[in-house]
Amino acid sequence: MFSLQLTEEQTDLRDWVHGFAADVVRPAAHEWDEREETPWPIIQEAAKIGLYGYETLANLQADPTGLSIPIFNEELFWGDGGIGLAIMGTGLAAAGIFAAGTTEQVIEWVPQCFGSVTEPKVGAFCSSEPEAGSDVSAMRTRAVYDEKTDEWVLNGLKAWATNGSVASVFVIQAVVDKNLGSRGQAAFVVPVGTKGLDVAKKLKKHGLRASNTADVFLDEVRIPGANLLGGKEKLDAKLARAREGKKGGGQAAMATFELTRPAVASMAVGIARAAYEYALEYAKGRVVFGRPIIENQAIAFMLADIKTEIDAARLLVWRAAWMAKAGVPFAAAEGSMSKLKAGRVAVWSTERAIQILGGVGYTRDYPVERMHRDAKIFDIFEGTEQIQQLVIARAISGVQIR
Repeated sequence: MFSLQLTEEQTDLRDWVHGFAADVVRPAAHEWDEREETPWPIIQEAAKIGLYGYETLANLQADPTGLSIPIFNEELFWGDGGIGLAIMGTGLAAAGIFAAGTTEQVIEWVPQCFGSVTEPKVGAFCSSEPEAGSDVSAMRTRAVYDEKTDEWVLNGLKAWATNGSVASVFVIQAVVDKNLGSRGQAAFVVPVGTKGLDVAKKLKKHGLRASNTADVFLDEVRIPGANLLGGKEKLDAKLARAREGKKGGGQAAMATFELTRPAVASMAVGIARAAYEYALEYAKGRVVFGRPIIENQAIAFMLADIKTEIDAARLLVWRAAWMAKAGVPFAAAEGSMSKLKAGRVAVWSTERAIQILGGVGYTRDYPVERMHRDAKIFDIFEGTEQIQQLVIARAISGVQIR
């Protein structure tokens, strides 16, 4: 029987995360946005109540419907985008390990990404480079195997890494065979403190300021052979298939993005909903020409459109999340559809919220301007708006559109 009704467990999850977002995240959002620092006290508070940790991630992923992660993300990012990403950014590194690693590697490294309740830590997934953002095949970071020592030697520069200057575990995408393009890439785990691993000063960003972003340098970084996610035997087999021109199982970076696009889209839905709800309440209380502005069609219709777009985006996210969990192929790039729609809706909804508030909405005294700054990145990271369009167009047409 088809139903969109949430289960009791999902409803409890939604209410639990919403409570944390309302009581802990929102009151601190402005402060940490202004400070532009990682909100360690809030991450620790999340860890104390079980909201941050590998056990939580495992429980969310165990939901057979696939909806628990989108529900979790929407509520957390409803609280604040920057703090939300500070808490959930580690999930991308964990997803990279889940996507490419063996069971043993998952057990070893995922807990280290999160740390403990008393000493929480974060992880960083490093794929993008100055010349290789949307074009993953242009990656220049190299990994060379040293048979004498059973070590991999990594050299390169990674850009825009979430948690880049505060991470304890780095998941690094690197080229092992440059002649194979994106099929000649692999993923490696590099612990913080490894010789040759250097992190530049964190970047100053337009939005999501409470989330750390930095460039990561690798200069003759040596790691044990066991830190190759998936193992060398699996990598050698994949490379052999690629050299023979056979279709492989995809490459690690794109596998991670496919897993995370609906999850990232749900973050955008949360920010859009926060802006909508704030603008709605403001419109009910703001009196102009003797009546609340919500009584004017120009405002009421705008809010009606925003609500409709947010609900449409959420449904696309839920469909993609269910398909991914059920193993249903994204024949029409449904994962990219959810990311494309949610990113657009977040940017548009937050801009409209500023318009509804008028001049005060443009000031930092009201949260909608922060929400608008936070929303913009969802048109850019995890695949730009145009890359999502390209992926969808190729899927529906069967043509290698460029």
